[in-house]
Amino acid sequence: MRTITHWIGGKSAPGSSTRTAPVWNPATGEQQAEVALASTTDVDTAVRAAAAAFETWSQSSLSQRTKILFNFRELVNARTQELAEIVSDEHGKVVSDARGEVQRGLEVVEFACGIPTLLKGDFSDQVSTGVDVYSFREPLGVCAGITPFNFPVMVPMWMFPVAIACGNTFVLKPSERDPSAAQLIAELWAEAGLPDGVFNVVHGDKEAVDALLDHADVAAVSFVGSTPIARYIHERGTANGKRVQALGGAKNHAIVLPDAPLDHAADHLVAAAFGSAGERCMAISAAVAVGGAADELVAAVSEKARAVKVGPGRDPDSEMGPVVTAAARERIVGLIGSGEQQGATLAVDGRGLSVPGYEDGFFVGPTVIDGVRTDMDVYREEIFGPVLSVVRTDTVDDAIALINSNPYGNGTAIFTSSGEAARRFQRGVNVGMIGINVPIPVPMAYYSFGGWKDSLFGDKHIHGPEGVSFYTRAKVVTARWPHVEHASDASYHFPTSQ
Repeated sequence: MRTITHWIGGKSAPGSSTRTAPVWNPATGEQQAEVALASTTDVDTAVRAAAAAFETWSQSSLSQRTKILFNFRELVNARTQELAEIVSDEHGKVVSDARGEVQRGLEVVEFACGIPTLLKGDFSDQVSTGVDVYSFREPLGVCAGITPFNFPVMVPMWMFPVAIACGNTFVLKPSERDPSAAQLIAELWAEAGLPDGVFNVVHGDKEAVDALLDHADVAAVSFVGSTPIARYIHERGTANGKRVQALGGAKNHAIVLPDAPLDHAADHLVAAAFGSAGERCMAISAAVAVGGAADELVAAVSEKARAVKVGPGRDPDSEMGPVVTAAARERIVGLIGSGEQQGATLAVDGRGLSVPGYEDGFFVGPTVIDGVRTDMDVYREEIFGPVLSVVRTDTVDDAIALINSNPYGNGTAIFTSSGEAARRFQRGVNVGMIGINVPIPVPMAYYSFGGWKDSLFGDKHIHGPEGVSFYTRAKVVTARWPHVEHASDASYHFPTSQ
């Protein structure tokens, strides 16, 4: 059985712990590897390596950093297919979807290549007689990233390129469910010329997470995952004096107005709900049908859902793969059943799907549930599977109120031909990211990604300008260079400009 080890100080490291976790192939249901689970000692070793590397990396020139970043970008781009296949084999998503994930990660690397401009400070000349004031930003130290299974390439790349470009060092704790992509990324950093210890990978579970949150030499923690864990990460990390950005769960709504082009809306709803088997924090899981749009929308979405080609991720004909584990499948199936028991209608039932030749795979078919109420489990919980719930409202204002009453505020969308309705929607919903006739409004790398309410703990969104702000802190210098022959003008009163 292949064992996936840590990467510490520029090389593979087996670690001191004998604990391991299985890594499955979701399409076949077979274990394909095991991953080492770090002990507190292993985490300490990685953090110490990063802290030692910070002493020199933080003093490196912007030219040196950007040269390595450009090298890394080219290496990742050349290995995109290999990374995508690794992700498909361990996560289950189709290879074309995994390639898109790598591309969205690369966009953040490309953004970070512009770090000389992004770190430019401010200068004010002659604020007082002979006095200038200027500011600049410095790195924090050792930064940690704790990332989820659903985007094992993209989400880490939303963190470490910006952190490293800013002069920090980094310890990544990827999901133990699909850990191999992180190992290849570490090797590519080394090949790009990144000094040993600047980028490290420790695999693990709660023991590793807590060790990072408690370690005195970790200055900042970035997290993406479920809301309960995000809240825990934020509380424990900030209690230990760390800067924390913790992105939590979501219940993303898309409202469809009667004036929306029906085929366009249905096509995009199906892609947004069932792409990557719904295992996206930006997946549309609740369609809000307004007024007379409901019946036609349900019929169109159901027809398209039945036509989705479900199969193994490596099959180029597959449009949707399995979910990540057997436990995830059972949880999703259970929530579908609870929706039916609580009075909703299964327009399309994806339970019991069997893919020929892959009967032991972790498959759940696309599912459409109509007549969902807000008190049902299938609405209240983040399903993280290929399930689209349809909720009906009378007006666009009712739909906005429905979205605002939900505890999550990650992403939302509106399908309409009315500019007035779209503008009312974008100003009225309490959500961080909004799409207008765009179902998955993930911003480009030069904007920042993040939600509101229970979808974000901390005050900074991830990557983009807020990412640079998160991974640096400001210094302001007030400087005077007096002529030595001039008499001192020191005073005991509070200094003011003159």
